Amino acid sequence: MSTQYVTGLQEIDKTQIAVVGGKGAHLGELSRIDGIHVPVGFCVTTDAFRRVMAEARSIDGRLDQLSRLKPDDREAIRTLSAEIRRTIEGIAIPSDLAAVIARALAQLGDQAAYAVRSSATAEDLPAASFAGQQDTYLNVVGPAAILQHVSRCWASLFTERAVTYRQRNGIDHRAVQMAVVVQEMVFPQAAGILFTADPVTGNRKVASVEASFGLGEALVSGLVNPDVFQVRDGGVVAKAIGAKQRAVHASPGGGTREQAIDPKLREQPALTDPQVVRLVRLGRRIEAHFGCPQDIEWCLGDDGFQIVQSRPITTLFPIPETGDRENHVYLSVGHQQMMTDPMKPLGLSFWQMTTPAPMAEAGGRLFVDVTQRLASPASRAGLLELMGKSDPLTGDAVRTILERDGFIRPLPDEGPPRPLIGSGSAPIETDPAIVTELIGRSEASIAASQRDIRTKSGEALFEFIRTDIQELRRILFDPRSHQVFMSAMEATWWLNERLEAWLGEKNAADTLTQSVPHNITSEMGLALLDVADVIRPHPDVVAFLRHVEDDGFLDELPKLAGGREARAAIEAWLDKYGMRCVGEIDITRPRWSERPSTLVPVILGNIENFEPGAGERRFEQGRQEAWKKEQELLERLRALPDGNSRADETKRMIDRVRTFIGYREYPKYGMVSRYFVYKQALLEEAERLVRAHVLHENEDIFYLTFQELHDTVRTNRVDDQLIGQRKDAFRSYQALTPPRVLTSDGEAIVGAYRRDDVPAGALTGLPVSAGTVEGRARVILDMAQADLKPGDILVTAYTDPSWTPLFVAIAGLVTEVGGVMTHGAVIAREYGLPAVVGVVDATRLISDGQRIRVHGTDGYIEILP
Repeated sequence: MSTQYVTGLQEIDKTQIAVVGGKGAHLGELSRIDGIHVPVGFCVTTDAFRRVMAEARSIDGRLDQLSRLKPDDREAIRTLSAEIRRTIEGIAIPSDLAAVIARALAQLGDQAAYAVRSSATAEDLPAASFAGQQDTYLNVVGPAAILQHVSRCWASLFTERAVTYRQRNGIDHRAVQMAVVVQEMVFPQAAGILFTADPVTGNRKVASVEASFGLGEALVSGLVNPDVFQVRDGGVVAKAIGAKQRAVHASPGGGTREQAIDPKLREQPALTDPQVVRLVRLGRRIEAHFGCPQDIEWCLGDDGFQIVQSRPITTLFPIPETGDRENHVYLSVGHQQMMTDPMKPLGLSFWQMTTPAPMAEAGGRLFVDVTQRLASPASRAGLLELMGKSDPLTGDAVRTILERDGFIRPLPDEGPPRPLIGSGSAPIETDPAIVTELIGRSEASIAASQRDIRTKSGEALFEFIRTDIQELRRILFDPRSHQVFMSAMEATWWLNERLEAWLGEKNAADTLTQSVPHNITSEMGLALLDVADVIRPHPDVVAFLRHVEDDGFLDELPKLAGGREARAAIEAWLDKYGMRCVGEIDITRPRWSERPSTLVPVILGNIENFEPGAGERRFEQGRQEAWKKEQELLERLRALPDGNSRADETKRMIDRVRTFIGYREYPKYGMVSRYFVYKQALLEEAERLVRAHVLHENEDIFYLTFQELHDTVRTNRVDDQLIGQRKDAFRSYQALTPPRVLTSDGEAIVGAYRRDDVPAGALTGLPVSAGTVEGRARVILDMAQADLKPGDILVTAYTDPSWTPLFVAIAGLVTEVGGVMTHGAVIAREYGLPAVVGVVDATRLISDGQRIRVHGTDGYIEILP
């Protein structure tokens, strides 16, 4: 039964998506798996679709209009897509095509009814399932009705939901074709969905079955609360029987109808436990065939289970590959580095070359395997203590795993706990010269690297970078450098613990760390206020900046009155800070020097919201507040028994914190500076490869690892298909949310704060910068879209150092990710901003424009009426 327009399911395999669409290809593959029963049928191919679409020339203009719309232009999408559907449904199917479909029906025998199902070429894919985006019609009776519903399936390529889904996933409307699957109708006793991995936790060893009586349409449409079964290791480990009021059944004349379920059956399970286990066994066979967890639609009839659809579960976070069968526990690097977005392959490989800890990759993110540390009582204690201070959600998630019998195989006790970070040696003396010496050495080394790399190209460049990264590592992990900021962090913890115990003062160190010296990140935000001071007196420049759209604006500035001064100020700022950007640990991200227009909204905000000299005043105000707090605390301590001794010890700790804590921000600045040196040299190599027609565009190098790029430069050859696959994978990774803690079973463990001191309805987080502030919440996910007014509270997913220029304009901070010593927390304390981080789903639970109250001392947020 194979022609240009019709192909039998048994003749289809996974390579034919372009001909039969995703659903058709998967059904063809399913029909080839031993022991899997698929209703017989055929596929009307995409050639038939193209034949009919050629008759609808008027659609072209509407497709152009659709392509120009944004996903949020709902009314326009609704109108245009409805017009396109009406046009397609109004086209008569050519007689020869109708005859081919009729012959295919006749070959199936005397079947009375069929299911007619859409099968687009961009559905049921690993990166985008398109689940429910196109239409399926059940119990279609008679050849004429089948032809009519084939047309409806073609038209369903342009449902409003399908159009919007494609736009959100960056898929061209013209690039997608529609095939149609026609199958024998199954009249089941029960139907439902099988997930071969738990769709909520991601656990690959737990299968989830949802079941209801009658057709699966009742479950898919939300008409019933289904029975839910969980299966692990060949047995049902949990089940919840839904109160099923109604079912969907086939109507005698075609179509479906709702029908009340016999009251005696409503709370009876639609499947027995043995049937559930048997179904999961079939699901595991399907999963093994496709090589990834599956979302499977099934029916149970008199002849047993029939599979009517299987697609990848696209929402699961991938599992790092280990090559063994042991249990593993992974901690997210992104949550520690305040950058949870996916990284491109070149960025991942640079980070892996830089870090001393082996890191596993999954979903475009990096994870540290802490299994061995958790197995050892000595290192486990240190890890749990550190996480308890820095990120309680991660700490609680790890404790959840440790409470499970047998997941972590314990190692023998190795004696006293070893420090997880730091050398364990005594804190170093409080000497400002230590910091200036460390910074001087680093800057001299970066300058040497920048000078020497200019003479390198080709393979010599890659050898230079490999060697130079060892110098970067030597500086980054210099024990003395580590001692400096660890001494500051330990002194911070000491101050908070002792002053709360002695004086009842919570988070006292927050105020004490305002306006410290040598904080390169906080200085960056204040320096941008100084740039605004230069530009503010020149109205022509300000007016010009309000309409900047591209990165060539700096070349236009000298044509304006005051433009030369403005350009000089911006370029001087970029010379020092232009290697930074959002997500800066990924070397592939565009730097501010590469896209200076990113900074324009921030500069304009500073011009509008601040008076001249604001940067200097802001720093001095913070310094005075810290000094006054220090004097107040010391005075209160001296009034206590043994007060002079306590005050003297506290003074030493305050001096240590204020001398060293600013340096906490410098090592990453040094690393990012060096990364930019490497990136500029590698982009010159990319230009050569483009000129030689090896690469299509410069940024193709970002989708190769460092070694793969080296090989490409050496051989002048590249695998274009690999780059295409990497680009597709990266797009799919952008839709995933990385977990703080992930197991080798694929389970994303969610921690909790487990606090009872938070008001009802408040959002709990980690207090990182003391104080209480009330104001308008601005929920901002893209720094370039920030429109902040004084007194606003920034609510976002995470803040790395690049967000610091916004901190000068806000009154408080709330983030979904973060810890006590992550960059956002350090800068919030330095600027005196009340801040709460680690607030799960803050950007979803807080609406832009709502009034909120941030309790930075106690770690929660109230949403105000």
